[in-house]
Amino acid sequence: MSVLRFVSCAVIATLSALGIAQTNPASGITQDHHPATAATPTQQRLMTVADTTSWHDVRDPQVSPDGQWVAYAVSSVDAAADKHVTTIWMVSWDGGQDIQLTRGPESSSSPRWSPDGKYLAFTSSRPGKAKGTQVWLLDRRGGEARQLTGVKDHLSSYAWSPDSKKLLLTLRAEDAPTPSPKQPDVKAPETHPAPKPIVIDRYHFKEDVEGYLTGNHQALLYLYDIQSGKLDKLTTDTAYDEQHAVWSPDGTHIAFTSDHDKDWDRTNNSDVFVVAAVPHSTPRKLTTFDGPDGGRIAWSPDSKSIAYLQGSEPRYEEYSQNKLAIVGIDGSAPRLLTAKLDRDVSTPLFSPDGKIITVLETNDRLEYPVAVDVQDGSVHRLLSKVGVAFGQNAAANHVVLLWSTDAAPAEIYAFEGGELRKLTSQNDALVAQIKLGQTRNIDFHSKDGTAVNGLLTLPPDYQAGTRYPTLLRIHGGPNGQDEHAFSVERQLFAANGYAVINVNYRGSSGRGHAYAQSIFADWGNREVADLLAGVDYVVDQGIADPNRLGVGGWSYGGILTDYTIASDGRFKAAISGAGTGNVIGLYGVDEYVFQYDNELGPPWKNPALWVKLSYPFFKADHIHTPTLFMGGTKDFNVPLVAGEQMYEALRSLNVPTELVIYPGQFHGFTRPSYIRDRYQRYLNWYGKYVKNPAPETAKE
Repeated sequence: MSVLRFVSCAVIATLSALGIAQTNPASGITQDHHPATAATPTQQRLMTVADTTSWHDVRDPQVSPDGQWVAYAVSSVDAAADKHVTTIWMVSWDGGQDIQLTRGPESSSSPRWSPDGKYLAFTSSRPGKAKGTQVWLLDRRGGEARQLTGVKDHLSSYAWSPDSKKLLLTLRAEDAPTPSPKQPDVKAPETHPAPKPIVIDRYHFKEDVEGYLTGNHQALLYLYDIQSGKLDKLTTDTAYDEQHAVWSPDGTHIAFTSDHDKDWDRTNNSDVFVVAAVPHSTPRKLTTFDGPDGGRIAWSPDSKSIAYLQGSEPRYEEYSQNKLAIVGIDGSAPRLLTAKLDRDVSTPLFSPDGKIITVLETNDRLEYPVAVDVQDGSVHRLLSKVGVAFGQNAAANHVVLLWSTDAAPAEIYAFEGGELRKLTSQNDALVAQIKLGQTRNIDFHSKDGTAVNGLLTLPPDYQAGTRYPTLLRIHGGPNGQDEHAFSVERQLFAANGYAVINVNYRGSSGRGHAYAQSIFADWGNREVADLLAGVDYVVDQGIADPNRLGVGGWSYGGILTDYTIASDGRFKAAISGAGTGNVIGLYGVDEYVFQYDNELGPPWKNPALWVKLSYPFFKADHIHTPTLFMGGTKDFNVPLVAGEQMYEALRSLNVPTELVIYPGQFHGFTRPSYIRDRYQRYLNWYGKYVKNPAPETAKE
């Protein structure tokens, strides 16, 4: 039966029960539409803070086995519950039908088609026969979604076997929760169960979101028999994390990545392993590079070779640039296919004949698919458009990409003959309402002559010859880039009358390994020079008002904000989100102990370097810029204490400053109301000191 039959037989009943009201009379398919409600130019308005959480995040496209449908996930905001909810959708290959498959207060994600086409599986923690995240099935023959698995451990990923009879599960054991008391008794609090102590004996003992790490919580691989419900450990190993597992097309083997070093907590040396697809098998290590091998794995169609990503040597962990490699399961030596391509690649995907591997290349503000010849490693760019590809998937000779531009958030596109054809329109109605600012390339030179690039976003009503209040907004990482993808932040600032500068400073990706590694153990030096050169360039172009400049960023962008205002006094306001000016104060406090020990050396071995890199804190009396510090209480990436130290330093010095603390938030915020609050505080702070400075803060 066709996938269309799956929709009409199974999903319609399910979706009708879930309350989807609209029906296509021609096909009888119940579906949600995204009508073309594009506003005329006279109806367009400027973006507001309320719009910042109104966008739909389209992700994880999965082509059906016959190529006729693409299942995908959409994350949107439930305003009443103040949370993000992810739902499963599918769109027909011709783009004519776009159907929402799941609803309800609990998220559903990770859609995966069974290879025989009978089911569409997804993961959800919705109520069922077992608690926690489980695999659920939509049966093409009819009926509502049913819970398939009932595992007790945390399920992080799953994959169908090629014969559709088994699932490969990645499970991580979790501590049993402490029972909650029925009702607090203020007279006898000692009778309430106390939380269990957390016992730590690991070198790397904390991670953002995951929290404190104990020694017995590895992610392990299991085989789940769908008919019997039996769960078996795949490998004989239990002491090592097992990740990124993929079935071979013939179903006989499973490839995965793992770090099997004796003291694996102190290394960054993952390798590719292969194991027979039967319980309790002994895996074989296929790669030998002393550094990270793995990433997303792809099998060749003949099940004889595995494509994977090889990173940089371990000490460059935070500046790593992946290369495409391939290894045979027969024990032949691995081969680097993109050794001559000095750019990062990701997401390998074999062609049906096994002769080409398509990867996504990160290059100079863009990301796009390239074809790599398996025999000679030659690389050919497949798409010349300006934009960013975030992911790719294929089946039945049908390829899809997630594609975004400066003017539109990511949507799913069919990729045919080197051209893109749009399939989804989750954000079109909102895009049509909003007047967007234009984003341009800027290219300039730093003070030492290094070529640097970036982006400049102009207010929607920009007029040449007019100088605008201007914000230097710094990306995090540092191993990332500002690129031609839709940015809510850039457009919100532009809508409020600011020109926005984004600089791909040294340390960023997209410019090769030497460019990224040039800041190794020398933070806050070359990056600051590059950032200031970008501001100078936009001022020289007659666009930025030199008397109305602001700066800010999150994570490494917040760190560079601290470095920048300690180096230069031109900025009227700064916002340092999840940043730090005192590196030495974070040793053993954040999650980067491996980087510290391997890039800087421990503080007791090289104290002068640690103090040098902490100059924003130790030279806080050089800072006169009004600065807003922000962070979340659960952030283990850059803990709140880092911002607290800088806040206290400036408060002691009587520099205008505020500290905003968001309860329960990790490094990346998840609560929509906090996200909107943060944007509003951005606008308020810059509005007070940059856009409309009080007389005493304005330049004389």
